[in-house]
Amino acid sequence: MKVQVRKGDTLWGYSQLFHIPLVLIMDSNPHVDEKQLKPGQAIHIPGFTVDRHTVQRGDTVWQLAASWGVNAGTLLLLNPHIDPHQLPVGQTLLIPSRVTTCIVSGKKRYDFQQMRKDMHQLLAIYPFMRRREAGRSVLGLPLYDIRIGRGERKVQINAAFHANEWITTPVLMKFLNEYLLSLTNYPVMRGVQTLPLYMNTQLSAVPMVDPDGVNLVLNGPPPEREKEVVAINKGSYDFSGWKANIRGVDLNKQFPANWEFESTRKPTLPSSRDFPGYAPLSEPETRAMADLVRKERFERLLALHTQGKEFYWGYEGLEPPDSEKLAQQFSRVSGYKAVRYVDSHSGYKDWFIQEFRKPGFTIELGEGQNPLPLSQFDEIYEAASKLLIHSLI
Repeated sequence: MKVQVRKGDTLWGYSQLFHIPLVLIMDSNPHVDEKQLKPGQAIHIPGFTVDRHTVQRGDTVWQLAASWGVNAGTLLLLNPHIDPHQLPVGQTLLIPSRVTTCIVSGKKRYDFQQMRKDMHQLLAIYPFMRRREAGRSVLGLPLYDIRIGRGERKVQINAAFHANEWITTPVLMKFLNEYLLSLTNYPVMRGVQTLPLYMNTQLSAVPMVDPDGVNLVLNGPPPEREKEVVAINKGSYDFSGWKANIRGVDLNKQFPANWEFESTRKPTLPSSRDFPGYAPLSEPETRAMADLVRKERFERLLALHTQGKEFYWGYEGLEPPDSEKLAQQFSRVSGYKAVRYVDSHSGYKDWFIQEFRKPGFTIELGEGQNPLPLSQFDEIYEAASKLLIHSLI
């Protein structure tokens, strides 16, 4: 929501008027000089949208404020030209409406287009959230990198490395939505104070690493790739078992952590799953994700996958000592089993641990056969959200 500055207005005053932390208003208006606000200047107020009300006979500013559950001062701010003592019948008033519920619904087929739609809505309501592109997919779709927080300490969380594990994307998107809601409405989320997290930690979230693959699983092959992907899929138009990107490369088998060894025991040609490519980091998606951590130097990394109700936290003995403590905490809050080592190489978490000696985790959400049914979403989200909020501490 936007308001227009009046003479004498301050960002601190808006913070008090709307009961929004000042830092969130400041970060929603990064190009505004707080000490030089000019009358008529537009200011973003996060956590609000605008409703409209047609004045009825007998309406007053104070009655309307009470009935809409808002401060009368906010009505005067949004409607600077009205006479608060005499509202003309039929006039349309702007009413600030605090957003108190989630926009993101995880219980639907969640392709790239749905993710982008939800992302646009979140950006409009919470402009202190930032979005950039970490890179692009084979078909040119952006790998969005969402940032929340202003701390120097950085945590990276990603989802949908595997196409038929697309349910991880709405899990991460709903987590972002709930985190934003907490910052603007409620001080605590899953027992954790969120504003200190915002101040101390910068969250980087890539909700869909394999957008081409997710769209393939949910919507079928794009015309320009139909012949190729159907051939890779052995003539079948059932892509529910497809884990790879659009070129038949398993993106989580692409990283230079014993890639040469892993490639000897995996498919040697493009496949719906497990083909590690002809060389490490051959795919634009994996190059983008590698460049992201090289540039940002994250303190920890979490990769959301399905399934197993467990997570993996070690790699070749290279994980730092604090990984075990974090693993114990994550297991306690989520109920998931902490597993130190598995017989697997060349994953994103593996390479992160190997290269940076920082805590890395592969989280296997839910239980069953991929793709997991949407009927599991609430249960999956309950465990995942507890783990994810604690990952930011």
